[in-house]
Amino acid sequence: MKLVNQNARVLVIAAHPDDEILGCGGTVALYRKMGISVTSVIFCEGVSLRYINQNVDMYSFAQNAANKLGVTDIRYLNFPDQRLDQFNLIEIIRPLEDIIKEICPTIIYCQYGGDINYDHELLFKAILVAVRPIEKYIKEVFAFDTASSTDWAYPRTFIPDTWVDITSTLEMKLQAMACYITEIRDYPHPRSLEALRNRAYSWGNQVCSLASEVFMTVRSICRDGTVPL
Repeated sequence: MKLVNQNARVLVIAAHPDDEILGCGGTVALYRKMGISVTSVIFCEGVSLRYINQNVDMYSFAQNAANKLGVTDIRYLNFPDQRLDQFNLIEIIRPLEDIIKEICPTIIYCQYGGDINYDHELLFKAILVAVRPIEKYIKEVFAFDTASSTDWAYPRTFIPDTWVDITSTLEMKLQAMACYITEIRDYPHPRSLEALRNRAYSWGNQVCSLASEVFMTVRSICRDGTVPL
């Protein structure tokens, strides 16, 4: 990952409400502290499968979580939860392409496709098409892991190559996650706040920092005669 300039534009694409926090909440908070623009896209509504008729306001949870990180541009695409397989892939690709053409992001963070969750897999396939390098403003695409989804899949294929030190924003990430009150579990579940803290510590300790988030590079492009820093 190169040094980010103030003209960078970040796009986060998550399958379900809370994935955007689990995967890159600390990194997003770092961008916002630097004044970098961040747009967050949440693809599925996250309610209809588990919380039908339970008056769960997932949109408020997502908005409150975004506020904790300083994100003001959050898009809800309202696809049905755990039912992306009911759509042709092009129906998933098109709204992503529309947002990408509107935002013109330079950096994209997206759901990893090797998770146990089938929505994640299908969304990742759509993302790979939507972020193909015909749009030259896209410089880097990273995939993030999701606690209790990436780590429970088999075969375990998420192999990070990028670590981001989130020591200064870990508490912001945990506060954002706490906004998803229906999604928090008791320790030692991977989605408990204590386990998420331990997870960040474990990733960070691998590179001699206190806390980190990790990513797999999908694509990193150096144009106009530039080279990796």
